Amino acid sequence: MSNQLFFTPGPSQLYPTVTQHLNNAMRENIGSISHRGKEFQMIFQEMKELLSDVLNIPPDYEIFITSSATEIWEKIIQNLITKSSHHFVNGSFSERFYNFTTAYQLKSTRQISDFSQEFGEFKVPDEAELISITQNETSVGYSFNPEEIKYIRKNNSEKLIALDLVSAVPSIPVDLSQIDTAYFSVQKCFGLPAGMGVWIVGPKCIEVSKAKALKNGIVGSYHSLAELKKNGDKNQTPETPNVLNLYLLKNVLKDMQLKGISSIQNETKYKAALLYQTFDHITELKTVIPHPVNRSKTVCVSEVLGGNTGLIEHLKSKQLIIGSGYGSFKDQHIRIANFPAHSKESIEMLVDEIGKYFEDK
Repeated sequence: MSNQLFFTPGPSQLYPTVTQHLNNAMRENIGSISHRGKEFQMIFQEMKELLSDVLNIPPDYEIFITSSATEIWEKIIQNLITKSSHHFVNGSFSERFYNFTTAYQLKSTRQISDFSQEFGEFKVPDEAELISITQNETSVGYSFNPEEIKYIRKNNSEKLIALDLVSAVPSIPVDLSQIDTAYFSVQKCFGLPAGMGVWIVGPKCIEVSKAKALKNGIVGSYHSLAELKKNGDKNQTPETPNVLNLYLLKNVLKDMQLKGISSIQNETKYKAALLYQTFDHITELKTVIPHPVNRSKTVCVSEVLGGNTGLIEHLKSKQLIIGSGYGSFKDQHIRIANFPAHSKESIEMLVDEIGKYFEDK
């Protein structure tokens, strides 16, 4: 069990230094400290400073902690949308956020891309207050081209843009100045145990939420933007947070900073190219996203002609755990995570085993 390597798209392989940081946390009794004490405030402040540096977050943007990225969908709806949002749907998770808005009886709209092709023309209804974009769709491995995000921003300067970065950062460069709010969870590219979301919020969102509250709109309770900001200004949270994961994130950010984010991103490109090259050269495999510009570099997805069970079981016998397809593609697709925790050597070993499996068939 301990020798297994997890290439699942989240939760996934832990970042190599997590065990060391967990041991340090136990020695320092991090799990017992008060979330209202100075030690916690210092940890939270340092995490925010490191994250701002690693992701080049604009200085007037806020960083908040939640239980998950899924929770942030609901907080975006409560705080930032009164009547309507528009969703670019490129897979199951972007579709799920749209469904959240319909559960709130909002008059939201969506533009669906069959992930085998590009969106084409980007049409946003005039009444939409917020535009939702999933930068990297974990379900099928569809990645939004950064130039497309710039185009949407340029043509919708008055609307809020929310960007799902769950399986994107820090492996993929993102210009956060182009959007108003972004979010991710820590169990994918940051290589941490599940159980924490991070919400990045621009000043325009804070004002929109204030205005909605003044009109007696429902903006939530303890995790309204007003409450998050009031506590965040003191480097605190409204509730008792996941202190251990926050501590781990702070330290992994330090490690990533030391390695160099450009180095992590270059390695990500190399490993992704190796995976897609493997998919393209094996007859029984077919890359799901045909256009290279829209292929995810962090979650590489291929159809397995004839079904994925044999390949997944073969790799499991070699202690290599990959993801099956998502939803209706569970038995047809394989999803392989390419996160910073996955070394070049581990990806090279994985593609070798994939090649051997099909050679021996």
